[in-house]
Amino acid sequence: MYIECKDESLNGAARIGRVTFSKTSLTIYYKGRKFYRIRGFKSNYQESSTRDEYWISGPRRDGRDRLYASNIPVEIDQDVRDEYWTEIRKEPKLKSRRQT
Repeated sequence: MYIECKDESLNGAARIGRVTFSKTSLTIYYKGRKFYRIRGFKSNYQESSTRDEYWISGPRRDGRDRLYASNIPVEIDQDVRDEYWTEIRKEPKLKSRRQT
């Protein structure tokens, strides 16, 4: 999934990483953190302990994942890097890249 912090700006720190969902799909779990679904104009999830707001969505094939256009690179977690570049972006030659 694409995960971008929206707490301080429209284009916050972002990454591509593997998440798990609750049975109802209303809660997302990522690296020991819990995100609850909310309704916001620049965010759609809130982290449970910090209450920071995030935009979380499926990664796009064209790599234009940010909610608001930006040239700020997006980090890709190592455990999903190969899958991201080969299955989602269809660019297997780039699978060693750590950023979009």
